[in-house]
Amino acid sequence: FVYQDEDLAVVNKPKGMVVHPAAGNPDNTLVNALLYHCKGQLSGINGVIRPGIVHRIDKDTSGMLIVAKNDFAHVKLAEQIKAHTFTREYQAVLCGRLKNETGTINAPIGRDKFDRKKMCVTQQNSKEAITHYQVLELFEKHTLAKFNLETGRTHQIRVHTAYIGYPIYGDSVYGKAVKGVQGQCLHAKKIGFVHPRTNEYMEFDSELPEYFTDILRKLR
Repeated sequence: FVYQDEDLAVVNKPKGMVVHPAAGNPDNTLVNALLYHCKGQLSGINGVIRPGIVHRIDKDTSGMLIVAKNDFAHVKLAEQIKAHTFTREYQAVLCGRLKNETGTINAPIGRDKFDRKKMCVTQQNSKEAITHYQVLELFEKHTLAKFNLETGRTHQIRVHTAYIGYPIYGDSVYGKAVKGVQGQCLHAKKIGFVHPRTNEYMEFDSELPEYFTDILRKLR
C-alpha cells in the first residue's frame, strides 16, 4: 500500500500480477491480496469477484491503482473517472522514434471482431478514446514517452500507440515480443483524485520499477 484510510487505498501493483480473478487466473491476484489485508473493508459494488476495484490496469502493466473500501467511496471515485477528472499518468517505452514531441490520439476503441481478447481502433461498437502523449527521451530506435488518459478504455495506451505505428516495447499482443522481457514496458506512474469524503485533491507518484529502469539503461 502506498496510502490507505477508512475509505480507500492506493496500491503500487507489480508487473505480472492480475488485478482480479478471471478464467485462467483464479489465485494470486491483487483482489486476493486485498481480501486478505482489508478483511471486510472493500466496497461490494462490483460483486464478490471484483470487490473495491474502481479501475484496472493490465497484468503486465505495473503501477498505481486505487481501491475503494466502501460503496460510498466507490461511487464517488467512479463518478470522477466518468467525468474525466481523474489524473492518470503513465510512462512507456515505444518501438520507434516518435516524430512529434507532443500529441493527442483520438480514436475510438472496441473489441477486435477477429480476436475477442484484443481491442482495436474501430467505428463499430466502440467508445470514444483519447490519449495525450509527450516525448521524454529519444533513443536510437525507441522513445520514452509520458501519457495522460482522458478516457479509460481497456488496453487504451497499448492500442493507441500500436495504431499510430509505435507499439509498446515488449507488447506481444499489439506489437512484438522481446526476448527476456515479460510483457509491455508500461507503468502507471501517477494517480490523482478528489478524496470522496474530505473533497481534498490527492496525488500519488511512483518510482519507475526495476524492470523499466533496466530497459532504459540498456537503451541508453
